[in-house]
Amino acid sequence: MLSIRPSSAKSSGAKYTPNLLPCQIHYDGPVNASKRYWDPQRIKDCNPEVYFRGRKLEGRGVKLPEGYKGVVVKDTGKQVGSLEQKGNVERTSRREKESGDEDEEDEEESVGVMEEVGDFEEVVVWGHERIVGSDDEVVKGVEEWISLAETVGWQ
Repeated sequence: MLSIRPSSAKSSGAKYTPNLLPCQIHYDGPVNASKRYWDPQRIKDCNPEVYFRGRKLEGRGVKLPEGYKGVVVKDTGKQVGSLEQKGNVERTSRREKESGDEDEEDEEESVGVMEEVGDFEEVVVWGHERIVGSDDEVVKGVEEWISLAETVGWQ
């Protein structure tokens, strides 16, 4: 389980735009990217376009629904004791209450702490030489699944 806390640095509140590329990169560390390698331009229909390693990519901006905010976080490497110590989660599950197994001792679950670095209101989803359609899994996730979750009562 993870806990997200606001940034303690003055740089908090930075605005980002995540870019979801149609490829898999086996690296997750820092990159000293220059405009030579990544400089999207808004050319036709106000959709961004870029050439990445010789391949033309076309982007589609997907705005998060009203009332939602995306958060960019970094791992602090810190842990908070257990969920019980955190005080924001009830230790006895509904299933345990119904089955009467409340006497069983639960394992304590530690909570990792993530720090908020910035936020975003839009994600750019890139396609190979085409703009991704409404059937793309990320586009569907943002445009359809969030509203579906609200409809069935997830809060």
